[in-house]
Amino acid sequence: MDPHGLDPRDHQLSHKASQETFISLVQLDPEPIQDLYQDDGPDFDPTRDASPSEDAAEGGSLANSIHSLKSSGSGGAAGGIGLNTMTPLGLSGSVTRIQRYSSYTFSLFASLHLATTSVIPLLARSVPASESYLLLAREIYQTPLSEPLLVALPIVAHVGAGLLARLLRRRENLRRYYGAGDEKTHMGLGITKPTARFLRSGWPRLSWIALSGYGFTAVVAAHAFMNRGLPLVVEGDSANIGLAYVAHGFVRHAWTSWAAYAALLGIGCGHMVWGWAKWFGVSQGAGWVLERHTGVPEVDRKARRKRRRRLIWINAVAAAATAVWAAGGLGVVARGGETLGWVGKVYDGLYDKVPLL
Repeated sequence: MDPHGLDPRDHQLSHKASQETFISLVQLDPEPIQDLYQDDGPDFDPTRDASPSEDAAEGGSLANSIHSLKSSGSGGAAGGIGLNTMTPLGLSGSVTRIQRYSSYTFSLFASLHLATTSVIPLLARSVPASESYLLLAREIYQTPLSEPLLVALPIVAHVGAGLLARLLRRRENLRRYYGAGDEKTHMGLGITKPTARFLRSGWPRLSWIALSGYGFTAVVAAHAFMNRGLPLVVEGDSANIGLAYVAHGFVRHAWTSWAAYAALLGIGCGHMVWGWAKWFGVSQGAGWVLERHTGVPEVDRKARRKRRRRLIWINAVAAAATAVWAAGGLGVVARGGETLGWVGKVYDGLYDKVPLL
């Protein structure tokens, strides 16, 4: 027994709690800080950053450790922020709302595009019979006013808000937790040097939904270039571009077309379904492994089963959406055949302008 009345076992428990909490910081979701105006329900939300009051509940040793990191990393609550007119929490909430509402707008376009490029061809079983519906939908989302508002602006806002969110999260992480020059503190908690370097960098972990978002941005940009940008540059307009143009590409450049559209559908449907699951507060509790254990086996088993059910259901919905889009897009349009005549020569001229194709 310690002469001051402290049990050494209590000190060991506090040390263990501190070590587990600091290591768990590596696994934070890349979103900056959850919107304070959004209530995702009673379930534990792994994307939410821990508040100082919650951290203090882990024990006095943990509170002292975090206080030390906060002091050395920020030099005060507002130190190093550079935005005196708005708190990081408020700015982060605004960025999250921009990212959220821009996805609503883009979903309108995606629904129309899904209907005209997959569902209608699947029902009509013919590319020529489906072209008129695609042209009709373009009168909605491809006008000088609607195209920027429904397509271009939401994409730019969504991607830009995501990148800004990561920067804000890093800055808040550095201010609240990590701080440069705290290697001795990390080593005292038993954290390895690579992990300590990652902690001091402040960068949040890149989640699968964020990674799929960057991949989706790349394939959408390539798709827009091939079907909208390239015809505008070469021909001056894209009036002749439709489902037959896509089918012609599958004949002339089969491997490239199959790979590109498989990536577009797979990554796109996965990202959009998981994104909507996040907005509905479902993805936060999805996973195969239980992140935090209560120490009660029965409670842990129920929590693990619940997380796995959510993971399976979200992935099942994503797979179903991909299958529906592929059934019409790859099952009907991709097999539409080559376009002959002068229109086919126009298509060949467009594809020939693409390097390495």
